[in-house]
Formats: sequence, C-alpha cells, structure tokens
Amino acid sequence: MRWSMLAGVDGRDVLRVLDLVAGFDVWIGGGWGIDALIGHQTRDHRDLDLMHRHEHEHGVLEALAAAGFVETLDWRPIRFVQTHEDGREIDLHPLVFQPDGSARQASPKPDEPFIYPANCFTSGVIEGREVPCLSAEQQVHFHQGYAPSERDRHDMAQLREAFGIHTHF
Repeated sequence: MRWSMLAGVDGRDVLRVLDLVAGFDVWIGGGWGIDALIGHQTRDHRDLDLMHRHEHEHGVLEALAAAGFVETLDWRPIRFVQTHEDGREIDLHPLVFQPDGSARQASPKPDEPFIYPANCFTSGVIEGREVPCLSAEQQVHFHQGYAPSERDRHDMAQLREAFGIHTHF
C-alpha cells in the first residue's frame, strides 16, 4: 500500500483503507466521519476512526496486517489501534449489533455501553466517493460529556453550519 507523504491521514488514505476492508461492514466516525457528512475535508486528521461489526474483526485485522498495520494499543472490548510503520493510525471500535439493527460498543462503564441507533448508520462522501459513516446526530451525541479540543469545536461548528443542528459546544 502506498500512503501519501503528508503527515496524518488524508482522503486518499481513507479510501485505501476502505478498499482494504471491502467486504466487511465498517463505518467512519470521528473527524473523517464528520468530513464525510460535509462532503469534503475541512481539517487535518491524525487518524481514522472506524466502527466495525465485532464478528468481522478477524477479517478486518487480517486485511490491515497484510498492508503493514500492527496493533499498538489494546483497550478491548472498547477500542484498539492499528498503526502503519509510517505512523498512520486506525482507531477501531467493535460493535455488537442487535436484532433491531442498533448496535452497542463497550464503554469504560460496563453497565453503560455506547449505543448506536439503527438509523445512525448512513453515508457521506470522501474524495467524490460515497462512504459509510455515522450520522450527524450520532456524531453530536458522542461529542458531549467532556472538555472539547479545538478539533472538536471545529467539527461541531461544521455540523451546525451544514445541518442546522444543536451541538453541546
């Protein structure tokens, strides 16, 4: 896999990762998920957040390993990080789907999992290509209950402007 020479993860990198894990259910979250909803890159990104079906984890990991990614952080069952030798990171979040199409992700509080309503799985656009991502409402939901960074403030401003929705900061 040939990565871009710029620091961080750019749109072409995101599409390359999606091509690697084609055939597995994944959704883009975090900053790239917001940029996908907006339809273009609005800021630099240090990593790529990917939600994936828990039962697809083995296949996703095999695909990433074949491209030179290795695990550098393991906070399972909440999340884990795969890093390429050039420093690019993919932050993976395993989801356990329910019969109604919603999903749950483990959280630091075992009795309070992160909830993904069935309607939060949507699509956006990166580099002109339709990609799976989380909805604006889900992004806002996950951006609460902590002191926001400048990146968080930027991302929420993008959602307010594009969708006219209320954010917590």
